[in-house]
Amino acid sequence: MEINIYIKDQLLALLDDAGQPLCRYAVSTAANGPGEMSGSHCTPRGLHIIRAKIGANCPENTVFVRRRSTGEVYTPELAAQFPDRDWILTRILWLSGCETGFNRLGQSDTMRRYIYIHGTPDSEPVGKALSHGCIRMRNADLIDLFDRVPAGIPVRIIE
Repeated sequence: MEINIYIKDQLLALLDDAGQPLCRYAVSTAANGPGEMSGSHCTPRGLHIIRAKIGANCPENTVFVRRRSTGEVYTPELAAQFPDRDWILTRILWLSGCETGFNRLGQSDTMRRYIYIHGTPDSEPVGKALSHGCIRMRNADLIDLFDRVPAGIPVRIIE
């Protein structure tokens, strides 16, 4: 299995071992477009793996800060209290680059940039590039993907 993320199409595809799509999901990548440099708020391209899966069995809309559950569950009322939060919800698939000098090590290290595939509030659009670098998904789609994939699965992010 492999995950391909298509920045141009704002689409994530889970592929079987023969390269055939098992499922597709709309996503939201970086508003700043593709790029690998730390601080760019861009979505890194190239070959990655899922280094860690975080949030198994947490309720849908669980709020995460620094990869830990805050104990909160996202609601519109909570959003009104914290209007500037970049909401990381439900599950986290933490990406690690595999291409030294491009998306691994130095100023372009995907894992040190804390680039995730994560849930977003249902009120936020997907299918448009609006994130701060991560790949945002609908919470129900993320749970489905999370339950289907193992840690270590390859993830290709394609411009």
